[in-house]
Amino acid sequence: MKIVVTGSIATDHLMHFPGRFAEQFIADQLHKVSLSFLVDDLVVRRGGIAPNIAFGMGQLGLHPVLVGAVGRDFDDYRSWLERNNVDCGSLLVSETAHTARFVCTTDEDMCQIGSFYAGAMSEARNIELAPTAARIGGIDLVIVSPNDPAAMTRHTQECRDRGYDFVADPSQQLARMSGTDVRALIEGAAYLLTNDYEKGLLESKTGYSDAEVLERVGVRVTTLGKLGVRITGRGIDTVEVPIAKEVHAYDPTGVGDGFRAGFFSALSWGLGLERAAQVGSMLATLVLETVGTQEYLVSPDEFTKRLALSYGDDAADEVRPHLVATIA
Repeated sequence: MKIVVTGSIATDHLMHFPGRFAEQFIADQLHKVSLSFLVDDLVVRRGGIAPNIAFGMGQLGLHPVLVGAVGRDFDDYRSWLERNNVDCGSLLVSETAHTARFVCTTDEDMCQIGSFYAGAMSEARNIELAPTAARIGGIDLVIVSPNDPAAMTRHTQECRDRGYDFVADPSQQLARMSGTDVRALIEGAAYLLTNDYEKGLLESKTGYSDAEVLERVGVRVTTLGKLGVRITGRGIDTVEVPIAKEVHAYDPTGVGDGFRAGFFSALSWGLGLERAAQVGSMLATLVLETVGTQEYLVSPDEFTKRLALSYGDDAADEVRPHLVATIA
């Protein structure tokens, strides 16, 4: 299956301040704050929702195509992704802007001061999918993950116009999109993914009931945090899958991206919705157990062993041949 993953592409610059922000602010001087914090740690991590999803697919042996906008500073990140089975041949490289960047400082109370620079991401609205389809010989599925809102709208409309199956994955961009935009984003989607809170927000913004949403999409996948995932759709029985067993939770950042990577990888292998959700949940757990969104590795033996512990031997036996065949 030829899968295109669109969405934000960014790097995260994470710093630690060995003190408390609250002690640095003077109540009657807040209107003219001018502060500089001497930090004792800096970690630069690869991020962005689309690369996180694509990396996970690459770990499972797929070769997804990453589509998005980056700056000329993207060379090292590109090399990393290409080494991990991600096709970066369809990226738009901005002539003027840097790759999107999140800069955040966290204090001893876990309070944060952060800034997000959209940079090149704002140029993603200029990307057309047809040249990618021509380059790779067609597209089977387009994942439209959070990005520049205009880019998300353009990609979904092009998918409808050209007959590409697509995934509507609005996530955090629901907060800034209008009801009209959200309705356009989900109309005709093969799959719609949200968490439980976003499900309610989507219905509030569109004015659609759950049933009315299901009239417009093929399959609706709702992640429920510690309660797992629920899958509904027209003409299918509801599927509920618990989360996979974890060893130790370190960092929840990117867990949803890991789920999406595993879920759509399993579907590309021809597995059913329940099994796909189990693979997605297992990959999400690997992300949870790792600091960083692209710092884990998938071993076929270890992955299927843990899949069996969480979901039974039948699940492991069904997934194992696909992992062994694709991961070398």
